[in-house]
Amino acid sequence: MSLTTKEIVDQLVKVLEPSRVKIHTDDLQFYGNDWSNIDKPNPLAIVFPKTIKEVQAIVDLANRLSFPLVPSGGRTGLSGGALAKDRELVVSFDRMNKILEFNKADNLVICQPGVVTRALKDFAESKGLFYPVDFASVGSSQIGGNVATNAGGVNVLRYGMTRDWIKGIKVVTGTGELLDLNRGLKKNATGFDFRHLFIGSEGTLGFIVELTLEFTNPPKDLNVMLMGLNSIENTTQVLAIFKERLDLTAFEFFSDIAMQKVLESKKLRNPFNHSYRFYALVEFENNYDEQLIVASELFEKCIDSEYAAEGVVSQNKRQAREFWEFREGITESIASYTPFKSDVSCRISQTPAFLSGLDKILNRFNPKIEAVLFGHLGDGNVHINLLKPIQMDNEEFREECKMIAERIFDLVKSLGGSISAEHGIGLTKKPYLNYSRDEAEIKYMRGVKRLFDPKNIMNPGKLIDL
Repeated sequence: MSLTTKEIVDQLVKVLEPSRVKIHTDDLQFYGNDWSNIDKPNPLAIVFPKTIKEVQAIVDLANRLSFPLVPSGGRTGLSGGALAKDRELVVSFDRMNKILEFNKADNLVICQPGVVTRALKDFAESKGLFYPVDFASVGSSQIGGNVATNAGGVNVLRYGMTRDWIKGIKVVTGTGELLDLNRGLKKNATGFDFRHLFIGSEGTLGFIVELTLEFTNPPKDLNVMLMGLNSIENTTQVLAIFKERLDLTAFEFFSDIAMQKVLESKKLRNPFNHSYRFYALVEFENNYDEQLIVASELFEKCIDSEYAAEGVVSQNKRQAREFWEFREGITESIASYTPFKSDVSCRISQTPAFLSGLDKILNRFNPKIEAVLFGHLGDGNVHINLLKPIQMDNEEFREECKMIAERIFDLVKSLGGSISAEHGIGLTKKPYLNYSRDEAEIKYMRGVKRLFDPKNIMNPGKLIDL
């Protein structure tokens, strides 16, 4: 017999102060949802632990009383991974938001999972160092959520994913046990590294309660070049030329529709005299004069090869930030359209074939549905955002988008790519997991889930089904 909300809350207030247990409708709606907005949130209650012991006590109670848990960070996810729709208890890490320790000799910082990503980046900067993971939601996402989804962003080409900066992790498993994994070690050859099981696991194996992250030296004298291109194939051709002689920190692309939405929303001035089908943004260090000369030579090669039609290069930091705004302002500029999003990746060598196939897929469907394309092309990651026409019914739009997404996933599967490059699987992509993982892998994933969470209380229904 299942317990009532009151009976469970009566037990929760024995573990936490009553002020840190919320059941008001506004709190339930706010903390029970994420940016996916795929369903109405319907959580049991919201709790705000401050310590690892409190998280363990919550997990123990959930096991004893048989109710499910959903982790909540900045709730910026786009796959429904933090959605609580089936009377789950939402565990918010907003109160576990402290930077606990910094060691200059190791360049390591220890922090709680609720630290906002921007705050961590600012802390690194205050120490003369750099935390390189960067993406549009750094101002609201939390580091625990970044790790749970293995977040990527604009710097992956040079610095890798979140996974590459996690040197230690403490997790509370589905049994309530605390695991202290790797402990900040650079080298550790002592068997299985469970740390990497929890990175990207979306809270389905356990809850991240403490992190040890590595900082690095900041890049110096960054320059940004923005180029106008006439075709989608030109994007990978320009990338190949620039990689010949420059160690890039970023290579981004976006479509003209994306550019127009940003210009309209942000009231920015177009740096070009003409509109182009696509744009490429190249970032590189200019810590010695020859690099800018090399970049200019590579740009001329792109012009001569007719891969690029026009280009501008930043003259100072302010202008570099302005050029980045054309790329980073896209998500905010199209938010009011409630876009249908796909986030996929393939090997860089397969990117030309993917982009060509994508162009054909999009041309087969309703021409009134605008496709806003952008992505981190330097690491093979493309974001496809479909915008609903004003006159189209919501249900009709979603059905059309699902058909487009399935064709895109078919293409990704044929190229050996991933249906989710950096947004996770959550609820939205769970039906398509077998496009990127074979049945043997999924079987072992279920086995790992049962090992760490035998009662299936940790974010159940997300990523995989038992």
